[in-house]
Amino acid sequence: MDVKRDLLDKGAILQRDKETYAIVPHIPGGIILEPGMLRKIADVAEKYNAKALKLTTAQRIAIVGIKEEDIEKAWQDLGMDTGAAAGLCVRSVKICPATHFCKRAQQDAVSLGLEIDKRYHGLALPSKFKIAVSGCMNSCTEPAVKDLGIVGTPRGYNVMIGGNAGVMPRIADVLVKDITSAEVLVVIDKIIKYYKEHARSHERLGRMMERLGVDKVIKDLG
Repeated sequence: MDVKRDLLDKGAILQRDKETYAIVPHIPGGIILEPGMLRKIADVAEKYNAKALKLTTAQRIAIVGIKEEDIEKAWQDLGMDTGAAAGLCVRSVKICPATHFCKRAQQDAVSLGLEIDKRYHGLALPSKFKIAVSGCMNSCTEPAVKDLGIVGTPRGYNVMIGGNAGVMPRIADVLVKDITSAEVLVVIDKIIKYYKEHARSHERLGRMMERLGVDKVIKDLG
């Protein structure tokens, strides 16, 4: 196996200096942490002389600047799963505090987001696949620029598909409105299956929709 591929499979991402790596422990829900977990991450970063701890926009904590020979030892000390921070797969699910902590929330984004993360995080797909769950229309997790965005409303959840940021941004299209959390999970299964069957290699969901026809995809999934 290629050395770089092997290291990526171990959750290590080569950094700009071409000498050190970043490792990203998987923290389901990202924003909700126990103090002990933070201490463990900080202790490992300090033990292996990491250059920085980076809070990412995807709600991950990256330990940046680990030497190659220390990668496996750092993971052993952490005792945590690797985060899907790279590769063609479902990345960490981004959620907001919602009804657990936020006074503006209309739906429970935390419980739904954690269930989605449990089911799909790291699942291999034709391209990277980003998911966000927001408890209200303020959309703090930016669901409109995710492959799959879920937004809480007074009557349930809206599901949006095909969004992305990056060089060629695309706003997601609304697929269904005001459904229950159980119905959201059924819809996600359909979306994932459809995407796996129709997308080309390295083709994001939104680009696949444009190639096949947005109206056709929405009808097929409706």
